[in-house]
Amino acid sequence: MTDILVVEDNLEMAALLCDFLRAEGYSVQHCDRGENALLFFEQSGTRLVILDILMPGLDGFGVCRKIRESSNVPVIIVSSRTEKNDKLSGLVLGADDYIEKPYDIDILLAKIKGIFQRRYNSDIITDGFLKLDKSKRRAYKNNAPVELNVKEFDLLCLLMENAGKTLSKDYLFNEVWGYDSFSEPQTLTVHIKWLRQKIENDPKKPEHILTVWGVGYRYEGGKT
Repeated sequence: MTDILVVEDNLEMAALLCDFLRAEGYSVQHCDRGENALLFFEQSGTRLVILDILMPGLDGFGVCRKIRESSNVPVIIVSSRTEKNDKLSGLVLGADDYIEKPYDIDILLAKIKGIFQRRYNSDIITDGFLKLDKSKRRAYKNNAPVELNVKEFDLLCLLMENAGKTLSKDYLFNEVWGYDSFSEPQTLTVHIKWLRQKIENDPKKPEHILTVWGVGYRYEGGKT
């Protein structure tokens, strides 16, 4: 399933938006016509739709109406139509938000992140560099799959959920291996090394899983 479906007939604007969203760690599909968007939606599914109104053929209102006949997937309308009646029409049809063009990309991103946190927070962790799907226990680096063993996944998940915070070695070991584990504490160091080999661009100069000497480790995200 795709994270975000962008339905926009302006190819230049769509390309910029898709590139930006992919840089944030989302998987993205683009359709430039409403009919194609509905076909993709029915066959593949998506977690969120960003929808323009003015398109050849079936317009955005029609797409939103069709989607709402079978799904409650979040829909954000992004349009140059700024009349009050247009906004009301979009919201009445079931759109979750209506944003006027030209828009601030940071505001759009904040709205997208807010929707994902409210709707999918229990499943997805993403920071623009790595993405973890907790329900499927899958990891992606720049949208490419990364094979992690059970403890590697659990350890990375814990670090990413506490991004920017320094977590002690004892805390990490006890949370991932358990207080009554027969494993040696040194196994944490080994797993950190394995994780760095799999996710860092240069494992010898880590930029994401950082060592805080005498304390533990800290995850810093967002660097590609």
